[in-house]
Amino acid sequence: MENLIANYQSDSDQEEENQIKQNIQEKKDAIVAAPAVDVEEISSWKHLIPKGTKEITHNIPYKDLVKPFVGPANPFNPEANENGLENKNTPAGYFEKHSISDFNFTEQQRTFQNFKYALNPNDITGTEYIGNVEKALNANGETIFNKKKADKTAKKKKRKQMGNPSDIDNYLGPWAGYEGETIGELHGATEEELKAYEESKEGSKEKKAKTDEGPSERTIFHGKSMYDYQGRTYMHVPQDIGIDLNGEPGNNECFIPKKLIHTWSGHTKAVNAIRFFPGSGHLLLSCSMDSKVKLWDVYNNRQCLRTYLGHTKGVRDICFTNDGRKFITASFDKYLKIWDTETGQCISKFTNHKTPYCVRFNPDEDKQNIFLTGCSDKKIYQYDINSGEIVQEYNQHLGAVNTITFVDNNRRFVTTSDDKTLRVWEYDIPVVIKYIAEPSMHAIPSVSVHPNGKYIACQSMDNQVQVYSVKDKFRMNYKKRFTGHLVAGFSCQVNFSPDGHFLMSGDSEGKMFFWDWKTCKLYKKFKAHNAAVVGCEWHPHETSKVATCSWDGLIKYWD
Repeated sequence: MENLIANYQSDSDQEEENQIKQNIQEKKDAIVAAPAVDVEEISSWKHLIPKGTKEITHNIPYKDLVKPFVGPANPFNPEANENGLENKNTPAGYFEKHSISDFNFTEQQRTFQNFKYALNPNDITGTEYIGNVEKALNANGETIFNKKKADKTAKKKKRKQMGNPSDIDNYLGPWAGYEGETIGELHGATEEELKAYEESKEGSKEKKAKTDEGPSERTIFHGKSMYDYQGRTYMHVPQDIGIDLNGEPGNNECFIPKKLIHTWSGHTKAVNAIRFFPGSGHLLLSCSMDSKVKLWDVYNNRQCLRTYLGHTKGVRDICFTNDGRKFITASFDKYLKIWDTETGQCISKFTNHKTPYCVRFNPDEDKQNIFLTGCSDKKIYQYDINSGEIVQEYNQHLGAVNTITFVDNNRRFVTTSDDKTLRVWEYDIPVVIKYIAEPSMHAIPSVSVHPNGKYIACQSMDNQVQVYSVKDKFRMNYKKRFTGHLVAGFSCQVNFSPDGHFLMSGDSEGKMFFWDWKTCKLYKKFKAHNAAVVGCEWHPHETSKVATCSWDGLIKYWD
């Protein structure tokens, strides 16, 4: 009974046992991918150099040094490759070894660079070419050095015969020249060539005259009617607004503005400068990088009254005459144009083919036909409108001229430049009477005169406003410095209130700053624009109204 129980097993156990035997058999019959190698006994290995040897009595070949004791041969061994060739495939590409001198390599390299052909380095015979083979065969394979030598030989001229000394008229002696020379013979253009040259010269003059005419000018009036019921234009100063606009500026005490009361948004690009109408301030003139000049109404509906079109590039600066009947514009298209404020007609235009950066009329009543402009060629030009010519040049600066400011009852004027200097000139005399330059000075892009005429405030590129005295001695007032704003890299205008109590300036972050003139204390600052505020003007009669312009293309009016 026990034997029967011991021999008893189920069919599933039998199948499992058979499966295990089958797996064992498969493992025994597995394929081995490693190559068959004859393994020697370690005891049979022989060292090429016996242990303890201090000297080698013979040279051991490299192939013996790299020969393996066990395993396959080195596949990179030259003798192991087919036909005894080396392996040419490398991680960097394909290479072949050639023995060539530095001179021959340089010769073939420069020949290929200049003539587009060279000898094939794989050719042993030296007759096969690569590159432009046809050109190489036509040139007989001349290299860059052989070519130069052949050209030098070909260009060598032969000397003329000295002649017989007995023939005095024809004897040249050691002064004999070379064949083909024409020394001593008359030369010049033929009559036909001279005629063609004169015609081309006249054509170029006509073309230049057409170019000097510049672009055509036109104007657009935006109002409903040019004249009111009494036949008056917008040049008439309004009398019914409760403010005496014909009075003397600076009689009333000024206050710092607090809120925005109007925004003019007619320009499409950055506004470079704004100017109130002289005396009354009932109009506002602006110039922009969109090449347009616009006249705005400060009172009534505060609309755009007229647009002046005539420049092909942005307008950099503008300036009114004393009566406001005319104004001048300076543009990056290298033209200066004088306009009639009322009709919009372009009266005259000037150009010296240099970019004008600033322009100012002479403030004297008897010199309203004279204006000065500072240009990119480091000069200040003085123009006479009546003759249309340059009557004086002031040439002392070492950089582009940024500002022109009349001082001392208009007998002198101050100029600043990118050369980080300040120079004072006598009017109509091109000699510097005062030169101010210090190592700590920076470029001055804007200058404004104090209402009392004794000081000028200069916007410096080191983020401060410096003050200079303009009476008797021109010197810096070190006690007056106005700081707190950021203007580095921007030509932000600085200006005074009409009563002279406040100094104001914009900065590169779109803020407006107001300082007290006596104490240099910062009274107020506020966010005015979304871009750099480059211009600010205090109304000559309104005690707390300020106009600002910015690179965001807007002009804002504050009260």
